[in-house]
Amino acid sequence: MKIIAGLGNIGEKYESTRHNVGFMFIDEVIKEIVKKLGKEVSTEESSKFKAEICKFSYEGEDFLLVKPTTFMNLSGESISKILNFYKETPENLFVIYDDIDLPLGKIRIRNTGSAGTHNGIKSIIQHVGTEDFVRIRIGIESRGVSSPKQQDLSDFVLSRFKEEELSEVKKAIEEGIKELKKLIISK
Repeated sequence: MKIIAGLGNIGEKYESTRHNVGFMFIDEVIKEIVKKLGKEVSTEESSKFKAEICKFSYEGEDFLLVKPTTFMNLSGESISKILNFYKETPENLFVIYDDIDLPLGKIRIRNTGSAGTHNGIKSIIQHVGTEDFVRIRIGIESRGVSSPKQQDLSDFVLSRFKEEELSEVKKAIEEGIKELKKLIISK
């Protein structure tokens, strides 16, 4: 089973914020699946996994889409529960999240590496016990362009995208989905 997790924070307060790019990514994947399969796929809130999940099969392969409901900094609790329950290894884990160090709309893919300043990834590494899982990072940085350069990091990642930034983010999500498809096919 391939586990595709988008990181973010739950609740209306955090919808469409920079830190929720991972959730936005999963929502777009679900829309694309519905188009491809020609039928609705259901998501469910799982208290056992501390996540909103969507399980489906496509061309003989099982997939689990995950949006942890633990809040960003505790994402590893959810991911480790899922990996343990399904007896999956981190090589079948794909995590999508925001990156403050990448320009707005850029994506970067890595198979391993440190968490940098990202607390959600720190939590996953801590709970899963390895840095070896695929990450699709989506750039959200635009401080100094459309926001003050000295803006507090926490305030910045929890701010909503400006209208003119959304088209760049949507393009990055589309590109990220294409790259994810390639990664899944190659594994």
